[in-house]
Amino acid sequence: MSIEIEVLNGDASWPLAEPLFNAIWPPHVVEKLPWGRFTTAYPEWRVLLQADPEGVVCHVGVQRRDVKWNGRKMRAGGIGGVLTHEGFRRRGYASLALNAAIQFLRDEGSIDFALLFCEPHNVAFYVGRGWKPFEGEIFCDQPEGRIRYDATAPYVFDIRRAPQRGTIDLCGLPW
Repeated sequence: MSIEIEVLNGDASWPLAEPLFNAIWPPHVVEKLPWGRFTTAYPEWRVLLQADPEGVVCHVGVQRRDVKWNGRKMRAGGIGGVLTHEGFRRRGYASLALNAAIQFLRDEGSIDFALLFCEPHNVAFYVGRGWKPFEGEIFCDQPEGRIRYDATAPYVFDIRRAPQRGTIDLCGLPW
């Protein structure tokens, strides 16, 4: 079996990613998840890991956005929609895709830090890959206005300078 990792435009690559999302997070599952009630941003980019002949078996969504940390503008790389097909877990695919997403953000040259939101059962995975908990508050936009986001825990990854505590305003929808 061969695998291929690509970073593709988020909108254009949705048809490739959609079957994986439907298999892992169909609507009846999403509505029960802690973050399922929130409106989220679509990925600007997608890291897709494809296995021949199965197709896309792992996905990482990537955003790039100016955010505010304690009122100061910073450039964040948002990581979201990290998922691997059940039959392909524990092979290191999520680590490969996550590393490709971080490298993509590093290559841009203007990203200060990466930020993701993590459910408790995934904490060890992310901490084991260098992510650190952000101890503070996160604010974001929702259709009803600006809110404090606390559905899942925020974790940061240092690219140039990752904040560890304080207040982060996502200046848009969460990812």
